[in-house]
Amino acid sequence: MTLAMASFALFLCANIAHAFEDSMAQRTRACTACHGAQGKAGPDGYYPRLAGKPAGYLYNQLVNFREGRRQYTLMAGLIAPLSDAYLQELAQYFSALDLPYERPQRATGSEAELARGRTLAMRGDPAKRLPACIQCHGEALTGVAPNIPGLLGLPRDYLNAQLGGWQTGQRQARAPDCMARIAKNLDAADVSALAQWLSAQALPASTKPATRLPPRQAQWPDIACGSAP
Repeated sequence: MTLAMASFALFLCANIAHAFEDSMAQRTRACTACHGAQGKAGPDGYYPRLAGKPAGYLYNQLVNFREGRRQYTLMAGLIAPLSDAYLQELAQYFSALDLPYERPQRATGSEAELARGRTLAMRGDPAKRLPACIQCHGEALTGVAPNIPGLLGLPRDYLNAQLGGWQTGQRQARAPDCMARIAKNLDAADVSALAQWLSAQALPASTKPATRLPPRQAQWPDIACGSAP
Protein backbone atom coordinates (compact mmCIF):
# COMPACT_ATOMS: atom_id res chain seq x y z
CA MET A 1 0.00 0.00 0.00
CA THR A 2 1.39 3.40 -0.97
CA LEU A 3 1.68 6.23 1.52
CA ALA A 4 -1.12 8.12 -0.27
CA MET A 5 -3.44 5.11 -0.09
CA ALA A 6 -2.63 4.56 3.59
CA SER A 7 -3.33 8.22 4.36
CA PHE A 8 -6.66 8.07 2.53
CA ALA A 9 -7.62 4.89 4.38
CA LEU A 10 -6.90 6.53 7.74
CA PHE A 11 -8.91 9.62 6.70
CA LEU A 12 -11.85 7.45 5.64
CA CYS A 13 -11.79 5.43 8.87
CA ALA A 14 -11.67 8.57 10.99
CA ASN A 15 -14.67 10.04 9.21
CA ILE A 16 -16.66 6.80 9.43
CA ALA A 17 -15.90 6.64 13.16
CA HIS A 18 -17.05 10.25 13.54
CA ALA A 19 -20.27 9.55 11.62
CA PHE A 20 -21.13 6.72 14.03
CA GLU A 21 -19.84 8.44 17.16
CA ASP A 22 -22.20 7.71 20.04
CA SER A 23 -22.25 11.04 21.83
CA MET A 24 -25.01 13.45 22.86
CA ALA A 25 -23.63 16.00 20.40
CA GLN A 26 -24.16 13.46 17.63
CA ARG A 27 -27.54 12.28 18.91
CA THR A 28 -28.89 15.82 19.17
CA ARG A 29 -28.20 16.72 15.55
CA ALA A 30 -31.93 16.39 14.89
CA CYS A 31 -32.43 19.15 17.49
CA THR A 32 -29.64 21.45 16.33
CA ALA A 33 -30.76 21.24 12.70
CA CYS A 34 -33.52 23.70 13.70
CA HIS A 35 -32.29 25.16 16.99
CA GLY A 36 -28.83 26.07 15.66
CA ALA A 37 -25.36 24.68 16.34
CA GLN A 38 -25.17 23.46 19.95
CA GLY A 39 -28.67 24.81 20.50
CA LYS A 40 -27.64 28.48 20.21
CA ALA A 41 -30.98 29.30 18.42
CA GLY A 42 -32.15 29.04 14.85
CA PRO A 43 -31.51 31.90 12.41
CA ASP A 44 -35.17 32.61 11.63
CA GLY A 45 -36.25 33.87 15.06
CA TYR A 46 -38.76 31.09 15.73
CA TYR A 47 -36.53 28.27 16.96
CA PRO A 48 -35.36 29.37 20.41
CA ARG A 49 -32.08 28.85 22.19
CA LEU A 50 -31.74 25.61 24.16
CA ALA A 51 -28.20 26.04 25.48
CA GLY A 52 -28.02 26.97 29.12
CA LYS A 53 -31.74 26.91 29.85
CA PRO A 54 -32.78 25.29 33.14
CA ALA A 55 -32.90 21.51 32.76
CA GLY A 56 -36.30 21.18 34.41
CA TYR A 57 -37.79 23.70 32.00
CA LEU A 58 -36.37 21.92 28.95
CA TYR A 59 -37.62 18.58 30.21
CA ASN A 60 -41.11 19.95 30.89
CA GLN A 61 -41.33 21.38 27.37
CA LEU A 62 -40.29 18.09 25.78
CA VAL A 63 -43.00 16.32 27.78
CA ASN A 64 -45.53 19.02 26.85
CA PHE A 65 -44.84 18.45 23.15
CA ARG A 66 -45.09 14.69 23.56
CA GLU A 67 -48.35 14.90 25.51
CA GLY A 68 -49.98 17.49 23.25
CA ARG A 69 -49.94 20.54 25.51
CA ARG A 70 -47.75 22.25 22.92
CA GLN A 71 -48.69 21.96 19.27
CA TYR A 72 -45.95 21.34 16.72
CA THR A 73 -46.15 18.20 14.61
CA LEU A 74 -42.42 17.91 13.90
CA MET A 75 -41.47 18.12 17.59
CA ALA A 76 -44.22 15.73 18.64
CA GLY A 77 -43.07 13.19 16.06
CA LEU A 78 -39.42 13.38 17.10
CA ILE A 79 -40.20 12.99 20.79
CA ALA A 80 -43.02 10.42 20.65
CA PRO A 81 -40.80 7.30 20.92
CA LEU A 82 -38.46 8.72 23.59
CA SER A 83 -38.60 7.71 27.25
CA ASP A 84 -38.76 10.11 30.18
CA ALA A 85 -35.21 9.10 31.12
CA TYR A 86 -33.90 9.97 27.65
CA LEU A 87 -35.76 13.29 27.66
CA GLN A 88 -34.04 14.03 30.97
CA GLU A 89 -30.68 13.27 29.32
CA LEU A 90 -31.44 15.67 26.48
CA ALA A 91 -32.50 18.39 28.91
CA GLN A 92 -29.40 17.97 31.06
CA TYR A 93 -27.12 18.03 28.01
CA PHE A 94 -28.44 21.30 26.60
CA SER A 95 -28.73 22.90 30.04
CA ALA A 96 -25.01 22.30 30.70
CA LEU A 97 -23.88 24.11 27.53
CA ASP A 98 -22.40 27.51 28.38
CA LEU A 99 -22.24 29.48 25.15
CA PRO A 100 -22.17 33.22 24.38
CA TYR A 101 -25.38 34.93 23.34
CA GLU A 102 -25.93 36.91 20.17
CA ARG A 103 -26.24 40.68 20.44
CA PRO A 104 -29.77 41.82 21.33
CA GLN A 105 -32.08 43.02 18.60
CA ARG A 106 -32.44 46.73 17.93
CA ALA A 107 -35.71 48.03 19.36
CA THR A 108 -38.17 49.29 16.76
CA GLY A 109 -40.95 50.39 19.12
CA SER A 110 -41.68 53.91 20.31
CA GLU A 111 -40.30 55.25 23.59
CA ALA A 112 -43.75 54.91 25.13
CA GLU A 113 -44.04 51.28 24.02
CA LEU A 114 -40.60 50.42 25.39
CA ALA A 115 -41.41 52.16 28.68
CA ARG A 116 -44.59 50.09 28.98
CA GLY A 117 -42.64 46.91 28.29
CA ARG A 118 -40.12 47.76 30.98
CA THR A 119 -42.88 48.52 33.47
CA LEU A 120 -44.61 45.20 32.84
CA ALA A 121 -41.34 43.27 33.10
CA MET A 122 -40.00 44.98 36.20
CA ARG A 123 -43.08 46.15 38.14
CA GLY A 124 -46.14 44.50 36.59
CA ASP A 125 -49.59 46.06 36.53
CA PRO A 126 -51.66 45.27 39.64
CA ALA A 127 -54.76 46.88 38.12
CA LYS A 128 -54.73 44.24 35.37
CA ARG A 129 -53.62 41.46 37.73
CA LEU A 130 -50.31 41.21 35.92
CA PRO A 131 -47.32 40.30 38.11
CA ALA A 132 -43.90 41.56 37.09
CA CYS A 133 -41.98 39.13 34.90
CA ILE A 134 -39.11 39.26 37.40
CA GLN A 135 -41.32 37.71 40.10
CA CYS A 136 -40.97 34.31 38.41
CA HIS A 137 -38.22 34.71 35.82
CA GLY A 138 -35.66 36.15 38.23
CA GLU A 139 -34.47 39.66 39.01
CA ALA A 140 -32.02 39.52 36.07
CA LEU A 141 -34.65 37.85 33.82
CA THR A 142 -32.22 34.97 33.17
CA GLY A 143 -34.58 32.37 34.67
CA VAL A 144 -34.64 30.43 37.92
CA ALA A 145 -33.38 26.86 38.20
CA PRO A 146 -34.63 24.25 37.78
CA ASN A 147 -37.92 25.01 36.02
CA ILE A 148 -38.24 28.66 34.93
CA PRO A 149 -36.64 29.95 31.71
CA GLY A 150 -34.94 33.27 31.11
CA LEU A 151 -36.63 35.89 28.94
CA LEU A 152 -33.55 37.72 27.69
CA GLY A 153 -31.76 36.70 24.51
CA LEU A 154 -35.03 35.67 22.82
CA PRO A 155 -36.05 37.13 19.44
CA ARG A 156 -39.00 39.51 19.29
CA ASP A 157 -40.95 37.27 16.86
CA TYR A 158 -40.55 34.28 19.16
CA LEU A 159 -41.76 36.21 22.22
CA ASN A 160 -44.77 37.51 20.29
CA ALA A 161 -45.60 34.01 19.04
CA GLN A 162 -45.32 32.36 22.45
CA LEU A 163 -47.41 34.95 24.29
CA GLY A 164 -49.99 34.65 21.52
CA GLY A 165 -49.88 30.86 21.86
CA TRP A 166 -50.61 31.10 25.59
CA GLN A 167 -53.55 33.39 24.85
CA THR A 168 -55.12 31.08 22.25
CA GLY A 169 -54.39 27.81 24.03
CA GLN A 170 -51.98 26.57 21.37
CA ARG A 171 -49.34 26.51 24.08
CA GLN A 172 -50.26 25.00 27.44
CA ALA A 173 -48.58 23.64 30.56
CA ARG A 174 -49.50 21.40 33.46
CA ALA A 175 -52.37 22.74 35.55
CA PRO A 176 -52.54 25.18 37.13
CA ASP A 177 -51.34 26.88 33.96
CA CYS A 178 -50.07 30.15 35.40
CA MET A 179 -48.68 31.58 32.14
CA ALA A 180 -51.97 31.04 30.33
CA ARG A 181 -53.77 33.04 33.02
CA ILE A 182 -51.19 35.83 32.91
CA ALA A 183 -51.04 35.98 29.11
CA LYS A 184 -54.83 36.28 28.83
CA ASN A 185 -54.65 39.46 30.92
CA LEU A 186 -52.31 41.02 28.36
CA ASP A 187 -53.82 42.98 25.50
CA ALA A 188 -52.19 43.17 22.06
CA ALA A 189 -50.35 46.39 22.94
CA ASP A 190 -48.91 44.83 26.10
CA VAL A 191 -47.69 41.75 24.19
CA SER A 192 -45.94 43.95 21.65
CA ALA A 193 -44.44 46.17 24.35
CA LEU A 194 -43.03 43.21 26.27
CA ALA A 195 -41.59 41.59 23.15
CA GLN A 196 -40.03 44.88 22.03
CA TRP A 197 -38.41 45.64 25.39
CA LEU A 198 -37.25 42.12 26.32
CA SER A 199 -35.69 41.39 22.93
CA ALA A 200 -33.68 44.63 23.04
CA GLN A 201 -32.08 44.06 26.46
CA ALA A 202 -28.41 43.23 26.79
CA LEU A 203 -27.56 40.09 28.72
CA PRO A 204 -25.93 40.54 32.14
CA ALA A 205 -22.38 39.39 32.80
CA SER A 206 -23.71 36.14 34.24
CA THR A 207 -26.39 34.60 32.06
CA LYS A 208 -26.95 31.58 34.29
CA PRO A 209 -30.37 31.06 35.89
CA ALA A 210 -30.79 32.24 39.47
CA THR A 211 -30.97 29.58 42.16
CA ARG A 212 -33.96 31.05 43.97
CA LEU A 213 -36.95 33.28 43.34
CA PRO A 214 -36.79 36.92 44.43
CA PRO A 215 -38.81 37.93 47.53
CA ARG A 216 -42.48 38.32 46.69
CA GLN A 217 -43.69 41.90 46.74
CA ALA A 218 -47.01 42.64 48.45
CA GLN A 219 -48.65 44.04 45.31
CA TRP A 220 -47.90 40.89 43.29
CA PRO A 221 -50.42 38.05 43.55
CA ASP A 222 -49.20 34.66 44.66
CA ILE A 223 -48.90 32.41 41.61
CA ALA A 224 -49.38 28.65 41.48
CA CYS A 225 -47.68 26.95 38.53
CA GLY A 226 -48.04 23.26 37.78
CA SER A 227 -44.80 23.21 35.79
CA ALA A 228 -42.76 25.06 38.42
CA PRO A 229 -43.95 23.85 41.84
